Amino acid sequence: MPNALLVYPEHPPTFWGADHALKVTGVKATHPPLGLLTVAAMFPASYELRVVDMNVSALHDADLAWADVVFTSTMITQHVSLRAVIERCNRQGVPVVAGGPHPTTFHEEIAGVDHFVLDEAEEIFADFLRDLEGGTAKRIYRESRKPDVGRTPVPRFDLIDLKSYATMSVQFSRGCPFDCEFCDIIKLYGRVPRTKSPEQVVEELESLYRLGWRGPVFLVDDNFIGNKRDAMNLLPSIAEWQKARAYPFTLMTEASANLALMDAMMDAMIEAGFDSVFVGIETPNPEALLKTKKQQNTSKTQENFLYHAVRKIQQHGMQVQGGFILGLDSDDEGVFDAQIEFVQATGIPVAPIYLLTALKGTDMYERMKSENRLLEAPIGTNVMPLNFRTEMEYGTLIEGFKRVLATLYDPTLENYFERCLTLFRHLKPVRHLRKPRSRNEIDAAFMSVRRRLSAKQVPAYSKFIGKVSKDYPRMLPDAIYLAAMGYHFERISRQQIAIHDFLGFLRGELEMFQQTASGRVSEAEGLPSRGQASLERAQARYASIPDEFRYQGDGLEDALQSFQRAVDSRANELARPAVA
Repeated sequence: MPNALLVYPEHPPTFWGADHALKVTGVKATHPPLGLLTVAAMFPASYELRVVDMNVSALHDADLAWADVVFTSTMITQHVSLRAVIERCNRQGVPVVAGGPHPTTFHEEIAGVDHFVLDEAEEIFADFLRDLEGGTAKRIYRESRKPDVGRTPVPRFDLIDLKSYATMSVQFSRGCPFDCEFCDIIKLYGRVPRTKSPEQVVEELESLYRLGWRGPVFLVDDNFIGNKRDAMNLLPSIAEWQKARAYPFTLMTEASANLALMDAMMDAMIEAGFDSVFVGIETPNPEALLKTKKQQNTSKTQENFLYHAVRKIQQHGMQVQGGFILGLDSDDEGVFDAQIEFVQATGIPVAPIYLLTALKGTDMYERMKSENRLLEAPIGTNVMPLNFRTEMEYGTLIEGFKRVLATLYDPTLENYFERCLTLFRHLKPVRHLRKPRSRNEIDAAFMSVRRRLSAKQVPAYSKFIGKVSKDYPRMLPDAIYLAAMGYHFERISRQQIAIHDFLGFLRGELEMFQQTASGRVSEAEGLPSRGQASLERAQARYASIPDEFRYQGDGLEDALQSFQRAVDSRANELARPAVA
């Protein structure tokens, strides 16, 4: 019986990873590796399967020794960890099979992989396994069309420890009808959303229920309402299933802003148990939205469409989580205050802000390439990659971006808690979405968060919880959860700023040293001591970054070593006697 090891590489710290919030709750990861679990269900019974999610547990040499073949699936953010996994497999002589969104786009740049199964696997995986078993497997397998997701099996949730995760995941649809310039979803999954049947989705929910899961479930669709007819057909089936079991799950998903124009859809989502929805808002600047072909976030007839869209979704009973971008063409210096004011006014507590990245394969990438604006820059491991020349001056954009982060997630969290209260003022209470909790549970959760907060944050937190207890008592569990997320977002913002500032510090130090080295010959005698002083300053700055802010792929140690080599090289060059 062949042994197949399914490995899910590590994610670096991100806004969505909720790494710091997880420390409060005691679980290890936000979501399970749904793609790998779905692939696991495609194996015949003749295979012995194991799953190692490196976000939950380490990959041990014993795991690799057990495996006849290793299967991996990754997104772009996992590329550093994937490279390390491949190197370990290569050293131990274990064949590697790679798939998922990242290899689908970047397989030509990934070394050490024996076989790639790209695109979507439903209709080609059996062929690949047959060839692998027969010793005739090709290096690359690609699906020639978008497969029928009606053939997708129920994921093998039994292969993981559900208690290690904050949220479970299921998928209803793939694809999105919109054509946003910066988005790679339509390139990966197409513009015609393909959907599972209501029976399939309910079967996946039932599988989780039988395994003992109770709590949040994320429908990971890139746009749940991309196929409005099928979504409306699904929701009553979920609602019936949930009601029969007293709503064991709270649901969330992703949808476009035009959800706010669909009252019947929102009502059906509430009835099915949805309590929150992620919306790619990007920017309140209509000109920038139109430039990037995101017209669904604009309106010719309604001023401040996005503000009213957020408010309407909240008033139906769902929290809005928003994604925001800086660095769009048509942004000017007013965009920073506009982003801050929009997020605060609408009451969107969970509001990650990213600098725009031109992803390979997107229309934006091709436009930047044709305009000769692409830059060589690693992407996927931090929020400030900037792999293209922006219209706005670089320094202005970076400083503005850092100011937005530092304001929305200020060290006291006062701004954050203020918009949590704005949310509660406008969020329609829905009884079946908020089950009562015991006083002991609430007190324990309150103290768990309080112990993590800094001395600067405790006063605002205590005031916030007191206000919610008085005015919105049924929202207390939500308030404590949002406080944990605020703690995470403040720390991840500080982490990313610290890393960026350190790399900028090294560039500045090196520039000053090289300017000195290019000066008068009489100054060269002091270069070794100046170089040593510069290196000591860099090492002290490096040491000041908290260990918990460090992660695989942060680039800090490599940057420090590169800085030291550059300083030593220049000093040694000038120390050599001139040749007559």
